Amino acid sequence: MHFAKYHALGNDYLVIEPTTAALTSEQIRAICHRNYGIGSDGILLGPLETEQAQFGLRIFNPDGSEAEKSGNGLRIFARFLWDRGRAGDESFTIETPGGVVSALVQADGRQVTVEMGRVSFHSDDIPVDGPAREVLNESLHLIGREFRFCAATIGNPHCVIPCTRVSAELARTYGPLIETEPRFPNRVNVQFLQILDRANIRIEIWERGAGYTLASGSSSAAAAAVAHRLGLCGERISVQMPGGCLDIAIGADYAIEMTGPVAKIGEGELAAELLQECEVNG
Repeated sequence: MHFAKYHALGNDYLVIEPTTAALTSEQIRAICHRNYGIGSDGILLGPLETEQAQFGLRIFNPDGSEAEKSGNGLRIFARFLWDRGRAGDESFTIETPGGVVSALVQADGRQVTVEMGRVSFHSDDIPVDGPAREVLNESLHLIGREFRFCAATIGNPHCVIPCTRVSAELARTYGPLIETEPRFPNRVNVQFLQILDRANIRIEIWERGAGYTLASGSSSAAAAAVAHRLGLCGERISVQMPGGCLDIAIGADYAIEMTGPVAKIGEGELAAELLQECEVNG
């Protein structure tokens, strides 16, 4: 089984074209394992046939679960299509379970812009348990500490927590608790947000199904949208993460345009024994 590996600000994915046999969750976990597999933050399975867009895509987390949308994953997949000559220098559409987006590959493949769709803060869309409402500045108590949070979706669920200062330790300590907090029935991606000024924010990320992550496109979109919704930032925001920066532009009705780099790492073949061992052990 052939794969191509790319990273977007240190958030790395394997792109695997679909075959007759679907990957099982056990195989996905093995392939993504940093010691026993190739190692990655997830698998992009595509292109798939779809009637809603030019290309279809499924996104899998390293724990074997499926993600509705991934900003970095979409940029990587767009670059993969461009490298294969299936997409050119004009924008094209990609369908994920989280909706249809358009992508444009630029700078000889090194930069990709994605129209990510619209952010919603409504509890029914995200979802968040409780009465129908916009989930803004609500309280969350965890192991003796209180956080104020906002929730959002851009096709996948996010919990954004404004903080005076953010750190990897903060994300690693509280992220897994918030991801599985009962008020989020589909689990949730978590961003700890620090406002630097009207045009710059910093986030630390705990990603649903992946854990601590150097960068995330959908997390950047959600955090930037929350910062703008709270009146703390303008419509163009640079999102700083441990892996680097993404540029977010917020349009009418919180439509998000995301621009950032993509780099190719390499290509190869998955050994048959890796997949066969999963079948035996499974």
